[in-house]
Amino acid sequence: MRAIGWVMAGLFLAGPPVLARQQMEPPAPSAPASKRDLAYGALPAQTLDYFPPTVRVGAPPPLIVFVHGGGWQHGSKDNATGSAKIQHFTGKGYAFATINYRLVPGATVEQQAQDVATALAWLVARAKELGFDPDRMVLMGHSAGAHLAALVGTDPRYMHGQDLMLDQLRGVVLLDGAAYDVPAQMAEAGRFMRPIYTRAFGSDPARQRALSPIAHTAGPNVLSFLILHVERDDGTRQSEALAAALRAEGSKVEVRGLEGRGLRGHVAMNRQLGEADYPGTAIVDRWLSATFAPR
Repeated sequence: MRAIGWVMAGLFLAGPPVLARQQMEPPAPSAPASKRDLAYGALPAQTLDYFPPTVRVGAPPPLIVFVHGGGWQHGSKDNATGSAKIQHFTGKGYAFATINYRLVPGATVEQQAQDVATALAWLVARAKELGFDPDRMVLMGHSAGAHLAALVGTDPRYMHGQDLMLDQLRGVVLLDGAAYDVPAQMAEAGRFMRPIYTRAFGSDPARQRALSPIAHTAGPNVLSFLILHVERDDGTRQSEALAAALRAEGSKVEVRGLEGRGLRGHVAMNRQLGEADYPGTAIVDRWLSATFAPR
């Protein structure tokens, strides 16, 4: 089950007093509509959905950009984002975007990370049109999407390739990822998972190391990380190791372990984040509030 979890990753009122009041008060504006299947690149997979906040804010809102999981080979913004996130975070006054990216084997992991950075650059260029604050963005990912978010948040070549700097991200939220140290992950992989990692990362140790976020923590790095994991030995080890390496270089890192094992815990973190009774929701809310606070 632990291995499988990685892959799958209105009221009518009448009467003159009410009518008079309605004539005096302008109607409340409706919430802005979401924008779906926006192309951030020329390729079919390079699309994203954008959801503006559903509550009034006094200034352009911060933006959360979500990267789905699926073992680098599966998943999409349509089936792997988790609907609770969108409703919850837009209800807190944040804008929310969820992106597609090219999948293995039709693309490499390097190209996937570049897609993430390309989507960020496309959003920044259209921040005024979309109505969010480009100086307050957070990148969030689950499972393989957590690996990609961590890679983009530590290896500057992806952001720099889009004329972006790492400090344009206020922070990174990693949801039950692993492969932060690819060689170590592959060495521990069982018979079921090893071919999946091999298809993603190949057999060249140098490439595996280059695709390991932990290999790039010497800096520059995004300055704030929230790393969540469930009760998996490999995910716990890799989360703690990445956190230690980032802290050593000056990043502020919070690591929190949540209940849940195998497929149930791994999937629950993604599907339930945003639900009021899911413990991770309050943790992420507090972290986002602090991270998006005026500097």
